[in-house]
Amino acid sequence: MLTRGDDYPLHQTAEPIAYAGTDRNFYDRYFFNGYNPDGTGFFALAFGVYPHLDIADASFSFIRNGLQHALHASRELAMERMDMAVGPIRIEVIEPLRVLRILVDGEGIRADITFTGRAFPIEEPRFTFRNGPRTFMDYTRMTQNGHYSGWIEIDGERVELAPGCAGTRDRSWGVRPIGAPDAQPHSGSSQPAFFWQWTPINLPSRSLFFHLNAHRSGSAWNTRAVVAPDGAGHDGFDETPSALLETQIEPGTRWPAGGTLTIQTDTGPLAVTFEPVQRFQMRGLGYTCPKWGHGRHHGPLVVERDVIDLAAIDPMAPTMENLHVQILCRVTTSEGEQGLGTFEQLVLGPYEPWGLTGYVDSPVSRSKD
Repeated sequence: MLTRGDDYPLHQTAEPIAYAGTDRNFYDRYFFNGYNPDGTGFFALAFGVYPHLDIADASFSFIRNGLQHALHASRELAMERMDMAVGPIRIEVIEPLRVLRILVDGEGIRADITFTGRAFPIEEPRFTFRNGPRTFMDYTRMTQNGHYSGWIEIDGERVELAPGCAGTRDRSWGVRPIGAPDAQPHSGSSQPAFFWQWTPINLPSRSLFFHLNAHRSGSAWNTRAVVAPDGAGHDGFDETPSALLETQIEPGTRWPAGGTLTIQTDTGPLAVTFEPVQRFQMRGLGYTCPKWGHGRHHGPLVVERDVIDLAAIDPMAPTMENLHVQILCRVTTSEGEQGLGTFEQLVLGPYEPWGLTGYVDSPVSRSKD
């Protein structure tokens, strides 16, 4: 089937753009988050296309007065991957790799937000991970810090984003678990586990990035730290796999309560400390959400509004829907810089360095990664 994408020089194979290999778990996603300089006004968006499931979905979520408001939308794709709207949520690429626009208008939630990158996006090491013989993940992600302008409105109450509003956006594509889970487990596999930390940081004149995917033993299977000066091109970054994040855990949870990141640079170690400001639940964007998990089929078009009372949720709920968080943090470096960044963490299943053996136990003390 020919679609609008076929009129652009984007092809990677001899097939039309509508076909993305043969893996039913192929996906193509946008992610954005942002926050004001004083730590208020946290918002985020996820927008995903799943070509072989013929579904697109999107969620926009923001925090106001201790409540996390979420707008979810899902539609059938009809194989048209260039239609970047799902009901009331739309993305516009104004200037590729630099300027993008988010538009939201539905269920009493409206927004018009423009993102402008601070430097060229970084390309992270390819994420490839297998559970036994099966490919669990195989994707590429580009990440970029930037500034935002615009406004968010809820039930007629509009708030302008403050000057200096900053955040992070990423684009990822490839294979990861989406849609309904596989009903047939494969034999001989150990108890599934997943460990993820990500800390994109906005400083006055540069950005810092760190991520870690680790085995249950604690050994890394994908990790890197990057220093990106403002205005840097694709070859203007300092990159290293030599970084260590020492994490504090909020008691009775699997949520980070701050920590210290040490990056080994050419001029010596750069230490970065994290002080939590507020918590954002990633299920507000569909991640680990029982109903609005990515790639689920809801019908031709379904839109729903939800509210999460951040003070009332169970951090260790048996559904595990509250484990995945982004913690907005004030950040201070050993070179005297101050800024803001997010500390994202998802720990599913056992993790030996923290003494975790199941899915609803929590670390008993401070942990090192």
